[in-house]
Amino acid sequence: MNTKKFILSSLIVYVVFEVLNFLIHGVILSDMYMRTASLWRADMDQMMWIIYVGDILKAFLFVFIFTKGLENKGWAEGMRFGLLMGLYVAIGMGFGSYAMYPIPFILALQWFIYVTIQLVICGIVAAIIYKPAKK
Repeated sequence: MNTKKFILSSLIVYVVFEVLNFLIHGVILSDMYMRTASLWRADMDQMMWIIYVGDILKAFLFVFIFTKGLENKGWAEGMRFGLLMGLYVAIGMGFGSYAMYPIPFILALQWFIYVTIQLVICGIVAAIIYKPAKK
């Protein structure tokens, strides 16, 4: 494993992930969150640091898993990896949450779609940044 590329890839994936989180949750879904405000924790803003810590750990784990199966097939490999990881995560986040919490189905569906897209983009970024050196 190329440690420098691993760290760089993980940090860039984290930044891309957070930018996409802001676009998804802070812009696209903000009206939905306002309409369902009674479902969310009153102290959620004070707990956001937990999400950021979890996200940085997820970015490093995401890139680590990607490097373990690396076939050196470029951005398409990253897209495939991101799609598989996205589906894996988004099914639980979207539909698992819908089964457990009183959220509207449309929110669960949007979480599923947007998280999948988000991780596809992160997979492409990981593949572009963490490409093995030419031999």
